[in-house]
Amino acid sequence: MTTRKAVLPTAVPAGVPAGELPNAVFDPARLAAVAASGLLDTAPEGAFDDLAQLALVITGAQKAFFTVADGRRSFWKAALGIEPGGARENDIRDSPCHVLIGTGKELIAENAATDPRVRDLAAVDALGIGAWAGFPVVSPDGHVLGGFCVVDKDPRPFTGEQSHALRTLARSVSSEIALRQALRQARASGDASAALARTLQDSLLPPRLPNAPGLDVAAVHLPADATEAAGTEVVGDFYDLFRTRGESWCAVMGDVCGKGIDAAKVTALARYTLRAEATQHARPATVLHRLHEAVTGQRVSERFLTVALAAFGPDGAEDGSRSRSGNGDGDGDGDGDGDGNGIVGRYASAGHPPALIRRADGTVEELNAAGMLLSPLLPPARDHLEDTVFHLRPGDALLLYTDGITEARDGRGPLFGEERLADALAATHGADAATTLSMLWQRASEHSGGQAADDTALMLVRVTPALP
Repeated sequence: MTTRKAVLPTAVPAGVPAGELPNAVFDPARLAAVAASGLLDTAPEGAFDDLAQLALVITGAQKAFFTVADGRRSFWKAALGIEPGGARENDIRDSPCHVLIGTGKELIAENAATDPRVRDLAAVDALGIGAWAGFPVVSPDGHVLGGFCVVDKDPRPFTGEQSHALRTLARSVSSEIALRQALRQARASGDASAALARTLQDSLLPPRLPNAPGLDVAAVHLPADATEAAGTEVVGDFYDLFRTRGESWCAVMGDVCGKGIDAAKVTALARYTLRAEATQHARPATVLHRLHEAVTGQRVSERFLTVALAAFGPDGAEDGSRSRSGNGDGDGDGDGDGDGNGIVGRYASAGHPPALIRRADGTVEELNAAGMLLSPLLPPARDHLEDTVFHLRPGDALLLYTDGITEARDGRGPLFGEERLADALAATHGADAATTLSMLWQRASEHSGGQAADDTALMLVRVTPALP
């Protein structure tokens, strides 16, 4: 989020003592951003209500809100757990939302009655707040528009996993707002330009992959037209890598059918759902099942998608994928042949091309798992998804990819295909993650004469080799 110096208002709104609220509340640039969001005094919407419902499921709290605040009131765009038909706002002075605006940081009050930051606010009594966890929602240019929060009637702690999930959901709300504003601007100008497409595409991919201890990771998204920085349409290829809990991680590769705004909506839904659910469930098949439920329930588009998901942790770690069961959906059976080196995990696929493992000796193995693609036209079925256990030792690498690379070909010639991809991966024996991906794309480009039938995403997770 962009850090901005607070700007004092030229005039404090009538009836609001300036000393009671942070100056940032009245910053004209922030108030302009609130107005530009177009959310004040609008009806509830499924996109935001679904995120609030997910927050309740994850935390077990009784109420969840997404609020947008101007200089006078905190408007509840989403409000779950309150009596229907009642007021959907409260005075900005009474709401913890102004604390988020003033600091630009999350606020977790495990006991609202004793926390000096919120204990004197009228909302604590009016809404029966025992515990409160709120996270800033920001505009595309970094102004705090309001907050995404959950309320529990009793004092309670929020776990690190719950806080991480809420932080992810708040970012998802911010991304939804940015996507809507960019779309409105494009429609107003009548120009869905390449610059807009790049902006939307970038919002659907992590700006950079996190540093995972003991791992060498790299990912790349390549447009079908390699001569351009990006096309003029948003595509549905996406990838992600994130920590779930403790030393455990999750790698995701997905492909939404088609391009454009509908593909972007499904991609955004998939990313925030996977991030939230993976913190709660150990088994990838369960996470994909929950994603199918979200795709079916929210129905933002009728486009289908395929997803591959690998959940893993250090071999022998107490919270690793092999030893924990996670909210009752794992069996904790200790599958795998781990010997305390490398990583061990589980892999699941919903109709996605099979992952490949390059062993340290150059051998390539296919990692497959049965699973149907995800579509709002198909009923969610847990039985259609299964997990496969895998183990990577030092020097081994896991490749996730979309079918753009296997479908590369020159005119009517043969596809690059999975067999050539496996051979190309074997030829990268000993290369680091970034070099491997570069070599794979070079081989595919040579095969296709520099032409690609579709956009391509690649991710490689390599266990750092042991020092000689």
